[in-house]
Amino acid sequence: EGIIGKQRNSVYEAGRRSGAWIKLKCVNEQEFVIGGYTPPQGARKHFGAILVGYYENKKLVFAGKVGTGFTTKLLATLYKKFRAEERDECPFVDLPSKQNGQWVQGITPSMMGKMHWVNPVFVCEIKFAEWTRDGKLRAPVFLALREDKKPTDVVREG
Repeated sequence: EGIIGKQRNSVYEAGRRSGAWIKLKCVNEQEFVIGGYTPPQGARKHFGAILVGYYENKKLVFAGKVGTGFTTKLLATLYKKFRAEERDECPFVDLPSKQNGQWVQGITPSMMGKMHWVNPVFVCEIKFAEWTRDGKLRAPVFLALREDKKPTDVVREG
């Protein structure tokens, strides 16, 4: 998850935070293709999270839901772009999950009808903690839309 950096002569003080000890988290960044979004919940407008993936053997593979990193203005801007590219079918080859009864990132077969699918034409930059054992993103955060990269060039890195 990260490493601890400390001043040479400092001692650990249980229950107390100071600048003498800091936690440095390891972060990964990668481009992903947006294939859909979830409905908004609570006070949030436009959408709840984006559904992202990458290409493997010319097929779009689901990598996870990304629900943080958006400003109110960005939510509105992205939503307008998404609406122009909506489609009826899910673009991901592996949703809903069929892995031993486990649901992928909370997307069950019954929830599939509530998702909004988009043509896989948008590429975004995501930072995340790590890949989980089942190949999904842990703690993903949206950074930016990438208009300089073709979606079909996006593959899993590392």
